[in-house]
Amino acid sequence: MDLSKLKGRASYPFETIGVAIAFSPRLEALLGEAKRLADECGANLLLFHIGDRTRTKESRLDDLFRKTGINEQTTRVIWQEGEPVATLLQLCKLNIVDLLILGAMQRENVLQYYLGSLARRISRKAKCSVLLLTAPDAKGTRFKKIVVNGAENPKTVHTIQTAIYFAEKVKGRDITVATEIHQPGLAMTMAGDSTVTETTKIKKEMKEEEMNKSHSIVESCIVDSRIEITEKLITGKPGFAIRQFAETKKADLLVINSPDVKYGIIDRLFTHDMEYILEDLPCNVLIVHSRVNS
Repeated sequence: MDLSKLKGRASYPFETIGVAIAFSPRLEALLGEAKRLADECGANLLLFHIGDRTRTKESRLDDLFRKTGINEQTTRVIWQEGEPVATLLQLCKLNIVDLLILGAMQRENVLQYYLGSLARRISRKAKCSVLLLTAPDAKGTRFKKIVVNGAENPKTVHTIQTAIYFAEKVKGRDITVATEIHQPGLAMTMAGDSTVTETTKIKKEMKEEEMNKSHSIVESCIVDSRIEITEKLITGKPGFAIRQFAETKKADLLVINSPDVKYGIIDRLFTHDMEYILEDLPCNVLIVHSRVNS
């Protein structure tokens, strides 16, 4: 594989979709989801199994291919043994995967939270976009309501553009770009002796400034799309606020930027923006990795 193709590669279109498979009861549903997305994106489909290859597994996979309609002649299955996270990430890199699909638990227990599950660890380290499906459906999830985090970040333009691309492919209905305003941040900008009137004015001006920034980003992303896009300011702690908003809105998909840095031990002790989302997924989550500036 020509790894130079990775450098500067856009976050979309999804030309190659990879799926991490384990032989669990949810495998049929996960394969159904993967087939639908690969068909709608016109993408090549790769299945990765990190573990031993047995006749029993091969037989079950053949059976599920027939049930889900996956073409075994055009779908590659890669069997590889090794440490799950490192091996899977390496396979994604070698095969120029644009989107990796993972089944994910909506809520993990305390032990899993601190030790880190497969899905969570991959979400932090992947160099491709990752789709976490909380409740895979063999017939395919309908992503009608999509929420995108409009954080002030160079990656956000690519994330919104990818969300629009994805929505168009899966026939999504609408996208809400939600920008978080952290309330303590507002308070820090105000003098201790500010009057109520002055405080209200400052808050209003800051919200207008944030809305203008968000609108400018959204405007730069829209070229010719049929998707209805609305903008919303939400207040609260970054990560936590967007999670609550997606849950309240009953979104089918939450789209966020990939992490800016690798998580260290401090991030394991104090909740990071992304961790608020991963610790209790409000819905399916698409983490967009932009290689353009990486």
